[in-house]
Amino acid sequence: MTFGLAPRKALPRVPLHPGEGDKSHLTSIEGLAALSLDALSSVAYGPEAIVVVLIAAGTGALTSTLPVTLVITGLLAVLVISYCQVIAVHPDGGGAYAVAKQSLGARASLLAAASLVVDYVLTVAVSLAAGAASLASAFPALAHHLLAVCLAGLVLLTAVNLRGIAESARVLMLPTVLFIVSVLGIIVAGLLRSHPAATVGSVQPVHATQTLGLLLLLKAFSSGCSALTGVEAIANGVPVFREPRVKRAQRTELMLGSLLGVMLVGLSVLIRRDHVAPRGGVTVLAQLTAGAYGTGWAYYATNLIVTLALALAANTSFGGLPVLMSLLARDHRLPHLFALRAERPVYRYGVVALALLAGALLIAVDGDTQRLIPLFAIGVFIGFTISQVGLVRHWAGQRPDGWVPRALINGTGAVLTAVACLVLLATKFVAGAWVVVIAVPLMMLLFTRIERYYTAVGIELGIGSIPATPTRTTSLVIVPLSGVSKLAESAISAALALGDEVIALSVQHDAATADRLRRTWEEWDPGVPLDIIDSPNRSLVGPVIDYVRRAAHNGRRVAVLIPQVEPCHRRYDILQDQRGILLATALRYRTDTVVCLLPYHLSL
Repeated sequence: MTFGLAPRKALPRVPLHPGEGDKSHLTSIEGLAALSLDALSSVAYGPEAIVVVLIAAGTGALTSTLPVTLVITGLLAVLVISYCQVIAVHPDGGGAYAVAKQSLGARASLLAAASLVVDYVLTVAVSLAAGAASLASAFPALAHHLLAVCLAGLVLLTAVNLRGIAESARVLMLPTVLFIVSVLGIIVAGLLRSHPAATVGSVQPVHATQTLGLLLLLKAFSSGCSALTGVEAIANGVPVFREPRVKRAQRTELMLGSLLGVMLVGLSVLIRRDHVAPRGGVTVLAQLTAGAYGTGWAYYATNLIVTLALALAANTSFGGLPVLMSLLARDHRLPHLFALRAERPVYRYGVVALALLAGALLIAVDGDTQRLIPLFAIGVFIGFTISQVGLVRHWAGQRPDGWVPRALINGTGAVLTAVACLVLLATKFVAGAWVVVIAVPLMMLLFTRIERYYTAVGIELGIGSIPATPTRTTSLVIVPLSGVSKLAESAISAALALGDEVIALSVQHDAATADRLRRTWEEWDPGVPLDIIDSPNRSLVGPVIDYVRRAAHNGRRVAVLIPQVEPCHRRYDILQDQRGILLATALRYRTDTVVCLLPYHLSL
């Protein structure tokens, strides 16, 4: 009634530090952009993969594209429902890894983790390579620089994700919306036309080399299942969502499933109605685009949008893999640094590791998409199967109300994904899938060895047990110095506050300089003795280490306090003497003494 003019009670506001609050986490729409572009953009090659397989039985076999797509869409529905359940059961993320660890044991969880790591790295490499190839189709001058384009895109994505997942989601929001609108526009405009508006590409002769039987249909089904890659990323990255995280993540998963299902079925209807077969120089999606829009500006704009979406689909891995690596680190199966988070909610070590692995893979294949495709999707289907079997085990063990229908859904999904995985392995093994067969066990071995190391370290450190009562011993603080100055005064003052006894130590190679230092020290008289070591060969580290070892006799606790000049501006660091850092490093690795670096801050 007062139109906002009534006085309001002012509440104190505490400013948030970087990374705190919900602004650094994802809404459902932002989650769709950050974690789903890989799955959504797969419609650019999923239906085409079905067509390429079926054409081996002649153009008449292309009528089976729609039935195969409907089966894949049914599997998509099962996976979406299952991963919504995974999100609810494991709100800390981890997806198939978390399910396997809880319900199937250590080996199954290691297999799931290794498979997902391989799949995420391949997703980045394949997405960037496919985007570079598509861009080179529009701009032929880039055809000889595909690797450079891939690496440039990788550097850009890495830099954005190091800022935080929310920042990457905002960057990807517009490309995601444009891609969804473009594909849905192709479907609607294509269905409204009685025949294609235009035809692009060169005609290729079709020779039927196989019959349309069960084996060919299974091969088409498994190839088309490449459109399902990325469905698991939301369940792996639940912690990056805003509260309530579970509901937002489930809502995002349902939106992804609905959009992906509509686009797959819609494109397959157009393929069947217009008898779209592979043609030279263009993709199946490009043919459908020309059939819907013609070859005007809309055709070229859509192709550029698809190219951008394929390149940015790699961001899905940057949202999922660092979270998975943090869970592995907490389980002592990866170095603990992967569990560290910056002020912003981003696991930067995981982001950098993913970028380095994907970059190495792109360099190894020279940015060639076709050399990566045989490796693709196998890892994710292993994860699909493990998560489905794990959920069946979970429901059978917990037996909540309505557990039987849930277990049937998950069991059906497990059978379908296992069949797809086996067919993929059988048909693509010689073409390169053998690399995945070798890489996954090696990664499992790596996880096991790291876990074994941390277990041994825990036993040696007595973690979890009550240690003996600490004993008090006399202490000696040794202060390495090169001369008398304000730096020496600061170091001696700090040493006197730390230990029972303090000794200043200087290594000199010239007798005259040593005598001059001794006279100056006596004149200053700081109340601390000075020991001078003669080192004619100008060695510093060796004599100090020998002196420290002799001083640490009979269980005496020795500390070495090393003063270090710190300039105000970083550009002057290179002008400072770095012998203190070198000495500290050597003492850490070659003695059991306490090593302290005392900074002396300059005004320059």
